Amino acid sequence: MKLKVYADRLSQPSRAVIIFCKVNGIDFEEIEVKLAKREQHSPEFEDINPMAKVPSIVDGRLKLFESHAILTYLSCAFPGVADHWYPNDLLKRAKIHSVLDWHHSNLRLGTVKYVFNHKLAPVVGLPRSPEAAAKGKKILSSSLSKIESFWLKGSGRFLVGSNQPSIADLSLVCETLQLELLDEEDRIGLMGPHKKVQQWIESTKNATRPHFDEVHEVLFKVKENLQKQQSLGASSGSSSSSNTTLH
Repeated sequence: MKLKVYADRLSQPSRAVIIFCKVNGIDFEEIEVKLAKREQHSPEFEDINPMAKVPSIVDGRLKLFESHAILTYLSCAFPGVADHWYPNDLLKRAKIHSVLDWHHSNLRLGTVKYVFNHKLAPVVGLPRSPEAAAKGKKILSSSLSKIESFWLKGSGRFLVGSNQPSIADLSLVCETLQLELLDEEDRIGLMGPHKKVQQWIESTKNATRPHFDEVHEVLFKVKENLQKQQSLGASSGSSSSSNTTLH
C-alpha cells in the first residue's frame, strides 16, 4: 500500500516531509489538508491525528504524526534513503536529535510567534500582538545566532559539522524559509548578520533541488499576494482624506 502524506504546503514541517520523500524517490500520495479551512479538525483527519496537526502519514497500519518522528521513520523504513539523512552511526544520530529537540523551543517557536503576530494574523482575521511579535523576534534572533555560532561550528557546510544534509538541516531550513513572508527590510534585518546561516540555507536548497523550489512555490505565491494587498492598502491610505496607520 502506498504511503499517504497528509500535509499543507504552507506548513513548514509539511514541506520538509514532502521534500524528503521527493528527494529520496519515495512513492507517496500527497493528500492536502487545508489549514485555512480548518480541515485538520474534520473527524476523518482526527482519526489519523487526534492532535489535528499536519503533517501526518499513514503507512499500512501505521498512523504517525510529528514531522521529526515522520522523517526518522521514513529514513529507516525505506531502503533507498541515503545514509547521510539519518546516519547509522549512533553518535551522528544523537547529534541530529539534539538539533531537532532544540529546534522546537527555539527556532520554530520564534519563527511562528514572530511571523504570525507581525505579518499573518490580519490575514486570518485576528489582531496583531506586538508583545508576542517582540518576544518571537527575540527568540528568533537568538536562535539564528546560536545556529551561526554553534550548530554550524566547524568546516562542514551543514549542521553539526556534516558535509551532507541530514533531516535536521531540511527541517530547520524549511522553517527559515517562512521568513520570506516578512517585508524585505525585516527579513534582511534578521538574516543579514548571519552569513554562515545564509550559506547553509543555500547549500541545503542546492542539495534538494529541484524539489525544494517546487514545494516552496506556494509560499512565494502567498508572499506575492501579501505584497499586493499591502500595496493596495498603501494606495488606499494615501488617497484617503484621513491619515490611516497600517499595522
